[in-house]
Amino acid sequence: MGTVTSKDGTRIAFDRSGEGPAIILVVGAFNDRATGKPLAGSLESHFTVFNYDRRGRGESSDTTPYAIEREIEDLDALIALAGGSACIFGYSSGAILSLRAAAHGLAISQLALYEPPPTGAKAGELAPQVSELIAAGRRGDAVELFQTEAVGIPAAVVAQMRNAPFRPALEKMAPTLVYESLILKSLPAGLIASVRIPTLVIDGEQSPEVMRHAAQSLADGLPDGRYRTLQGQGHDIVPAVVAPVMEEFFLAQS
Repeated sequence: MGTVTSKDGTRIAFDRSGEGPAIILVVGAFNDRATGKPLAGSLESHFTVFNYDRRGRGESSDTTPYAIEREIEDLDALIALAGGSACIFGYSSGAILSLRAAAHGLAISQLALYEPPPTGAKAGELAPQVSELIAAGRRGDAVELFQTEAVGIPAAVVAQMRNAPFRPALEKMAPTLVYESLILKSLPAGLIASVRIPTLVIDGEQSPEVMRHAAQSLADGLPDGRYRTLQGQGHDIVPAVVAPVMEEFFLAQS
C-alpha cells in the first residue's frame, strides 16, 4: 500500500500493480479498494493500475468540511502520481464522480463508466437525512435509508442483512453516504457536453431499466460517447467480463 496527500492534507491510500498505461479505479457507495482489487488483478498484465480508497473509507483519512471538489483533488493527486495523465474507470456513483472530474479539467485521457446511476433522483436528495442520522449516532439507520431509498433494495431484504458479516464495514463507511448523495445531485447544465474525451458507458443487461436508461442517456449526451451493454451482467463487477472490454477500449485509443 502507498499513500498520496491531497491538496487539503487528506491522506489517500492506494495499491499500485502492473505495468503499462495508467488506469485509476474509482468505486462507488459502500465500496473501498477491496471492491476494485479483483478487477485490478485482471488488468495488471496490460496496465499500471491504481486502486484507491476514496476519502473517509478504508485506510484513507478524511477532512471536513466535505465538498465534491475535494474528491476531485484526491483524484488529481493520484493522476499526478501516475505520471500526469491517466485513464479512469468509474463504477456506480464513482462513475459520476469520474465524470465530474473530467468536466473539471483533470488530465484524464479516456473514461470508462460502469453502471452510472441516474443523477437528480432520490439518491441525490438524501444528504440532509443521512447527515442527521450520522450526527445522532444512528449509522445503521443511515445505511438502511441509503440501501432502500438510493439503491432500491427492498426493505425486507435490507432487514435480513442487518446481521450479515459485512454490516459493520457498511456502518463504518456510513458518513461517506452523504458524499455519495451530493455527487448524485443533478448535474450542472452543460457538464456532460463539456466532457469531450473518449468515453465508454457500460451497463449490464440484467440491471433495472432505470439504470440502463441512465447509461444510454449519458452516452448519448457525450460528444465522444460510446454505449455498450454486457450480456448476462448486472450491477456487480465481474472482472472476467469487464476487464476485456476495458482493455479493448483503452488500448485502442492509446
